[in-house]
Amino acid sequence: MNKKILIIEDTFEVRDNLAEILMLSGYTVETAENGKIGVQKAITMLPDLIICDVMMPELDGFGVLRILSKNLKTNLIPFIFLTAKAEKIDFRKGMNLGADDYITKPFDDVELLDAIEMRLQKSAQIKQHSEQYRADFLDEDVAQKELDILIQKGQLSTFRKKDLLYEEETYPRYLYYLNRGKVKLTIISDEGKEFILDILKEGSFIGYQALFQNSNYTESASTLEDCSVTRIPRDAFFEFIRTNRMVAHWFMKQLAKDFAQKEIQAVQLAYSPVRKRVAEALLMLNERYSKVHQPTTTFSILREELANIVGTAKETLIRTLTDFKSEGIIEIHSSKITVLKPIQLERI
Repeated sequence: MNKKILIIEDTFEVRDNLAEILMLSGYTVETAENGKIGVQKAITMLPDLIICDVMMPELDGFGVLRILSKNLKTNLIPFIFLTAKAEKIDFRKGMNLGADDYITKPFDDVELLDAIEMRLQKSAQIKQHSEQYRADFLDEDVAQKELDILIQKGQLSTFRKKDLLYEEETYPRYLYYLNRGKVKLTIISDEGKEFILDILKEGSFIGYQALFQNSNYTESASTLEDCSVTRIPRDAFFEFIRTNRMVAHWFMKQLAKDFAQKEIQAVQLAYSPVRKRVAEALLMLNERYSKVHQPTTTFSILREELANIVGTAKETLIRTLTDFKSEGIIEIHSSKITVLKPIQLERI
């Protein structure tokens, strides 16, 4: 299907020339001789792209864009300004209103067609991602309702701080769901040193990797604080996913994410400098402990535990934290750390 392009231009010669070029290039073209008519046609025909002059009677190009950008039907249509004025103030004003591109008269035909093609391609990509996101969102919503049913099949238990949910090299009997609190996943090296793989917050399923692999746990799970945990027997879990493809698919996606995360973690541990690894660990903890409408996040963690997440010596960790504090990125009070500038950590 040919793409529809709306030309809003008050000068007949320019409008007619543009229409001829675009029709010869295979586009379906509509024209409007002023901004008011252009807005009406845009809302009616919903073109794939709009080319609009800036300086026009009745309603100028900025007014056209302002109106269309507030309409849910037209606010995502690619919009290219066409003008003889090339002053920076016009460029800035147009871009601030949401224009996608700016072409000055006189224009080169190839330049114009290239700009149109590029904007149409980007628009198609955005639309595809938007549709995929909507589909994924709906799938996630349905899956969450089914997961709630699965959780109801388990038994609610309370664990105190530093309790073990399960230990490395033991056989899995349950799927765990964390209702409240924080849990750390750890492994012990051959030298007896603990390494923290992850810290999980409420809403996390724990231990499903070993269940799917039908093998012993490759890590230990213990509580960082008092926790409320639902334990779902393995037989009930497998019976549920056998009859529920949505939930099975959800866990497959989680497994894929886990494996990708472990690969990245291994590469970072091997090659990333300590400063970067500390920044990543702080960002992870900031996300795990953050709360809605909370401008900054404060969490309490022992220096030794944080060093075990980073995979470095405690002394090296402390030096790096001191550097971050002097740079104003974090605040430190005893075992409590407050992330003040997460964007700075992301840049690191």
